[in-house]
Amino acid sequence: MALAATPQTATIWSPLAALKRSLSAIFTGLVNVSEANPRYQQICRLQAMSDEQLAKKGLKREDIAMHVLGHWM
Repeated sequence: MALAATPQTATIWSPLAALKRSLSAIFTGLVNVSEANPRYQQICRLQAMSDEQLAKKGLKREDIAMHVLGHWM
């Protein structure tokens, strides 16, 4: 029986790569939490409307954020 020769590659631990993965995971988590926020979802729904639909609601496109987040701003 012959065994196939496979070269072994050494894995080098990089602190910079570990930091990058950690920060990426943190920021991805923050984005996911933000996108789950009902206010963000309301802004997305309003942004998807046409200008005519917004006018029927008494809104202008530039006023959406203030309308949804007014008490926070």
